[in-house]
Amino acid sequence: MRKIPFYIVDAFSTIRFQGNPASVCLMDTEIPEATMQAIAAEMNHSETAFTLSIDGGPTLGKRFSLRWFTPAVEVPLCGHATLATAAVILYELANPAQAIRFETKSGTLSARREGSRITLDFPAADCRGATPPPEVCAALGAEGVIAACYAREDRNLLLQLGSESEVRDLAPDFRRLEAARGEERFHGIIVTAHSSGQFDFISRYFAPWLGIDEDPVTGAAHCALAPYWARLTGKHEMRAYQASRRGGEMTVRVRGERVELAGEAVTVAAGTIRLD
Repeated sequence: MRKIPFYIVDAFSTIRFQGNPASVCLMDTEIPEATMQAIAAEMNHSETAFTLSIDGGPTLGKRFSLRWFTPAVEVPLCGHATLATAAVILYELANPAQAIRFETKSGTLSARREGSRITLDFPAADCRGATPPPEVCAALGAEGVIAACYAREDRNLLLQLGSESEVRDLAPDFRRLEAARGEERFHGIIVTAHSSGQFDFISRYFAPWLGIDEDPVTGAAHCALAPYWARLTGKHEMRAYQASRRGGEMTVRVRGERVELAGEAVTVAAGTIRLD
């Protein structure tokens, strides 16, 4: 019987059942894309990661292939499932490497140990100015948009609101939101504001077009949020909080054309997928 080991990891949290859960599947050979998509639908997390060692096996290797699937589609970049995958390799499998690399559809990404945290090295995302569709703002319930831009090659619409409470209090009508995008190209919406507390900024992320109404903690969104807030604040290292129901936090650092995302993760389950 063909079996694939898997783990469920709560990323960007030190507390079980908080942060963003991801499934991590450890492959020993390639499996069909349709099978990966079916497994992701079965797991029903925001993302399921599929990784395969390129050199030395999962317990000794330093290079891995990595792909991410939502329950509905494959995505080109995912932060929390990358953090989860690195946590499985470095901690659950006791791989002694200080840093590992992932070959992905977004190029080479790296993950390195940083005390109790893992730091991811991701590409920074530029923003270009945008006028948010009124139907989208209405479906979100976002009345106080003070700035907007398209990010990550127009994959995301980033909206800055006037206060932290406005971000926290949003209660989108997701079915209305799905219809409100019209001909626009974006696949997700980042809503953000300056934080008056222990964090520099907060955010939420909505992507009903990808099968994810609200993502609990979105590492890839911070590839745009980090440079966006760096320009506004002049700070190149910041603390960020994603204000979903589960919540999650990370440290972000802007390094030119790269962004570092540092966070922790906790494994909550392990098991085996049977394919035949």
